[in-house]
Order: sequence, then C-alpha cells, then structure tokens
Amino acid sequence: MFHKIAQIFKTKELRSKIIFVLLMFAVFRLMANIPIPGMDLSKIQEFFAMNQFFGMLNLFTGGALDKVSIAMLGLGPYITATIIMQLLTMIFPSLEKLYKEEGEQGRQKFNQYARLATPFFAALQSYAMLMFLKTQGLIASMSGFEMLTSILAITGGTVILMWIGELISEKGIGNGVSLLIFAGIVADVPNNIRQIFFTYDPSQLISYIAFALVSIFIIGAVVLVNEGRRNIPVSYAKRVRGSKMYGGVSTYLPMTLNPAGVIPIIFALSLLMLPNMFGTFLNIDWLANLFTNNWIYGGLYFILVFIFTFFYTAVTFDPKNISSNLQKMGGFIPGVRPGEATQEYLQSVLNKLLVIGATFLGFIAIMPLIVQGLTGIQQFSFMIGGTALLIIVSVVLDTMKQIDAQLEMREYDK
Repeated sequence: MFHKIAQIFKTKELRSKIIFVLLMFAVFRLMANIPIPGMDLSKIQEFFAMNQFFGMLNLFTGGALDKVSIAMLGLGPYITATIIMQLLTMIFPSLEKLYKEEGEQGRQKFNQYARLATPFFAALQSYAMLMFLKTQGLIASMSGFEMLTSILAITGGTVILMWIGELISEKGIGNGVSLLIFAGIVADVPNNIRQIFFTYDPSQLISYIAFALVSIFIIGAVVLVNEGRRNIPVSYAKRVRGSKMYGGVSTYLPMTLNPAGVIPIIFALSLLMLPNMFGTFLNIDWLANLFTNNWIYGGLYFILVFIFTFFYTAVTFDPKNISSNLQKMGGFIPGVRPGEATQEYLQSVLNKLLVIGATFLGFIAIMPLIVQGLTGIQQFSFMIGGTALLIIVSVVLDTMKQIDAQLEMREYDK
C-alpha cells in the first residue's frame, strides 16, 4: 500500500489529478458553508436532527441542507433530471437510439439535455424546500424579491456543483458526481464522532461494541457484493487470414452481482423528494408530510431501490448488443447457440444476479431504520447507515481501481 502511495505521488499526471480533485472538494465545502441570509439555523438544524428522512438528505449534502446554504440541494436536481431523461428513453425511441446506438457522441448529447433541464428542477426544488421550511415555522415570511434571490442563489449553487462534478470526471480521477456525494458524507463524519463522545453513556458500552461490529460486517458485505461476479466462459473460433491463424482462445465475460453500483440508491432518494416537493408546491399537507412515518418511508425506499437496480441495469447493460458483438467476433458461449439463444441466456443469468444484488441494496438502504427501530438509538446512524457506508465503500473501490489502471498503464509504457 505504501509503495502504491509513493508511486501515485511520483507520477506527475496522477498527482496533479488527485490535487485537482482535493481542490474541488475544498470549493464544495466552502459553498456548503455559505448560508442564505435571514435564516434561523439553530431551529433548522434541530428539525433536521429529529427528522429521519431530511436527516438522510442532509447527510448527502455534507450538512449543506440544514445550513440552508447555496449548495443545499447538492446534486439532487441534476440526478433527478438524469432519471427523468432515462425514463423518457423508454417512451421516445429517438432518445433511446441517441443514448444506446449513437456511441459516445450520442451519450454526450443526451447528458447535455440533462444538464439543460437541471436549472429548472433546481428552481422548482429550491422553491418547494423554502416553502416547506416556511410552513414548519423554521424561516420567517419572505417577500417576493427575497424569495426570488434565494431561489436564484440555490439554483446557481446547484449548477456550479454540477459543473464541478463534470470537471472532476474530465480532469480528475473517478466519477465526479459520486465523488462529490462521497465528500459530502465524509465531511459529516467528524461531527458524528464528536457527538458520540459527548453523549457517551457507560451503561450502553455493549451497544457501542455491537454497532461497531455491525458496521464492520456491513463494510465486508458491501465489498463482497461489489466485487462478486459470475464469470461466463466465452470461446472464440479459429480463423485463418492469409498465412496466420487467429482465435481459438477461451476467456470469460464477467457479470457482477451489483452492476448498477450506488446509482439506484441515489435515484431512489432523489425520487423520494418529489412527493414532499409537489405537496408543498400544491399545498397538500398529507403529501408534504408523507414520509414522517418510517414504515411508509422504509417500504417505499426498499421498493424503489429494488426497481431502480433492474431499471438502471436495463439501460446500461444490453444482452442483445453483447450477443451481437460476440457473434461478429466469432465468439460463443459453450453449449449455447449464438444469436438469440445467447441473448436469452445472458438475460436469464443477469436477472438471477440482479435479484440478489437488488435485495442486498434495498436491505442496506433501510438498515438504519431497522436498527433504530430495534434499539431506539439514533446517534450511531452514520455507522450503520448502510446507504452512506455503501456509497463510501463503492466510491473508494471504484477510485482505487481507476488509480490502479492508471499506474498499470504507465508500467506498460515502460
């Protein structure tokens, strides 16, 4: 490990990318601590500490939400825009063709549409959030001009965060959106640890040890599922071209247990914000307060994560395309006919893997609710907050793989 760290800092290009990512993190944290004027932060922070759903949203923004800062929405509007665009691919064939068949250029155009829709969703969500805080008595009445300037400030903060995420993906290392969410979660960990020390009760020592063991178990389970894969054997027929013979080798096609990563959880959380947003916007009390009941919130959370795991995998992993490419290259799965039979076989294997992966993701997502319901203790939620741990471990594993790939590429160059 120390040898690898030394290699990273010896490689100028890789070192520059990591420093750039850290600088972008610093900009993000600065934005998260610039509040909108005229807010009573003590009341707002107390409300978020007592509310499970909004506490989880606050976790993903690194405390920017309960500070009512210009970055209070985080990347939620951008993720919402991306979800809706991907849902539209199932309705409009032209969008599906653009996303799946026109290669990298088509995907960039598709992403551009999501970026253009982001300010609209940011303005809508910021208005709904401010109105919700107003109805809860957490902020004073605002004039039309004050409301407009606050919405513009929050929308501008969201657009800047989206731009930072794109810059990290382009000039840094790793996925910019995932890394910013990771930074938001990690930024709040010191506060949680400090809270545990301040509220330490010797009579609950067994609970402290139990929660530590549970968190270690969850980390191990996340690594196991993220790294777990089913290797499907693939053979290539021998081909003669001129005086040379090609093919005749055997390899495998890796299919992971959780091909969607943390995206379904992020999608589910973004979608769970919509009822509150529309309920506040339309002044419908039962819709605005839908998730005050943990049973409703936990049940919907699990179902949405399960569904989005299948949906996102269907968008990004196409068995028909893989089957077609294998056939073009002279590859086949032993015992399975090329073409449609291969496509059906891959889809069958994928569905079986996704049942395991989606169930695991859903269970991890609602783990804090289960533990808090059984013990009544909330201050350990960040330790057994399966969602937070899942994102942290997944992002760390993905970034480590990308760094390893960069280092190996330079070894090959030598």
